[in-house]
Amino acid sequence: MAKQTRRSFLELSALGAVAASLPGTGAAQDSQNKMPRSNSAISVWVTSDEERHQAGPEIQWNQPAQQRANAEEIRVNPDKRFQDILGFGGAFTDAACYTFNRLEPAAREALFHEMFHPSQMGLSMGRLPVGSSDYATKVYSFDEGEPDPEMKRFSIDHDREYILPMLRQARQVNPGLFLFSSPWSPPGWMKFNGSMLGGSMRNHYFAAYAEYYLRFLKAYAAEGVSVQALTSQNEVDTDQDGRMPACIWPQEYEIAFISEHLGPLLESNGIDTKIWILDHNYNLWGRAVCTLADERLRKYASAVAWHGYVGTPEMMSKVRDVWPDVEMHWTEGGPDYRDPHYLNDWCQWGSTFSDILKNWCQSITAWNLALDETGHPNVGPFSCGGVVTIHSQTREVTRSGQFWAFAHYGRAFRRGARRIESVGSNIDLRHVAAQNLDGEYAVIVSNPGGARTVQLAVANYTATIPLKQNSLTTLLWH
Repeated sequence: MAKQTRRSFLELSALGAVAASLPGTGAAQDSQNKMPRSNSAISVWVTSDEERHQAGPEIQWNQPAQQRANAEEIRVNPDKRFQDILGFGGAFTDAACYTFNRLEPAAREALFHEMFHPSQMGLSMGRLPVGSSDYATKVYSFDEGEPDPEMKRFSIDHDREYILPMLRQARQVNPGLFLFSSPWSPPGWMKFNGSMLGGSMRNHYFAAYAEYYLRFLKAYAAEGVSVQALTSQNEVDTDQDGRMPACIWPQEYEIAFISEHLGPLLESNGIDTKIWILDHNYNLWGRAVCTLADERLRKYASAVAWHGYVGTPEMMSKVRDVWPDVEMHWTEGGPDYRDPHYLNDWCQWGSTFSDILKNWCQSITAWNLALDETGHPNVGPFSCGGVVTIHSQTREVTRSGQFWAFAHYGRAFRRGARRIESVGSNIDLRHVAAQNLDGEYAVIVSNPGGARTVQLAVANYTATIPLKQNSLTTLLWH
């Protein structure tokens, strides 16, 4: 393993800071193309206390710019371009797929059209637990029992009942659905405690575990569900006190497993599934920096997966400062069904998504796509809510505040969009901007406070934008 000293870390940080200060990675547009078309207007979509992603009156540009005294301003600069957007979505946990499956076919078809179809929300990211997570009908793996390093018992039969059918239906609605997988625990016999609940891995089973993962990928592909990326362990730095499927995964284990076993095995089998490291909180950014310093690992893994439970989004940029070619993906976060603002916290989620994108992430994937009114099925200790709630008795569908944040982001920032610079004079307003592949510009503004008016500025054009109280506002123009 290549060692990362404090001195070399600081030297790499300095070099990364220089790289980060350069213009964005995209080709700069000429100054004429960055201006709005002379006959264009701004389309407006609003979620507020009175409406849910509803169209508002179009807004006209002023040219030359009409500067208002003491105006709050959001200035967009299309010449400063950053990362591409891969997409937005959520986790197809055992619990989520079980909950979706309880809907009548017509109701599920309508909900999937609303959530996944490219003409609607267009959710295009999906996370797949490899075996049981804490959100499941039971604790299970694909090879439980006595040690079985030859995988004679391996079977994905559990997933055939409702997980694979839900995945096939979602991908039929959106053929561009990008799926990535994450294990919460290896089979119990691979661990010191003999259980999927908590504990740590026995490293002499690394080769068997890599084979286990390969068989999962091949079995899913044979069922018509290919997986585009994977992480080697969900939440590497906790065993959750043995209360749920989990596994401590030290840095040296992660490096050895990927560089010596999983990566070479996938390569030799012609599997081009990407490998993402960490899959845990912002505060582990230093571990990510040092893990990526291992050249053997970087041959197979060049992306970091993040959770937002501990630390701040700016910590992701610390990794990019050192490793500017590494991709970033946000892979877990969701509401609590007991939160009194579960239904109307769209501003909170809109702000969170803005901060994530402004710190280089290319995708945002929520936790459970669907749960019931009590946050079940659940074999773990947490009280998470779904992106949608489907009532266990009435089958009524309730849309969370996070759902409405996704309604803005998924519709406005389509796959291949390039984030561009947006800066503002009010730190309470969160905003992020991008240009889609068809040339359309999009800005999403989260206003958690009272009603106000801001000035949107692009080159020498301005527009006056009303923002409602507790609102998310999408602005679109060519």
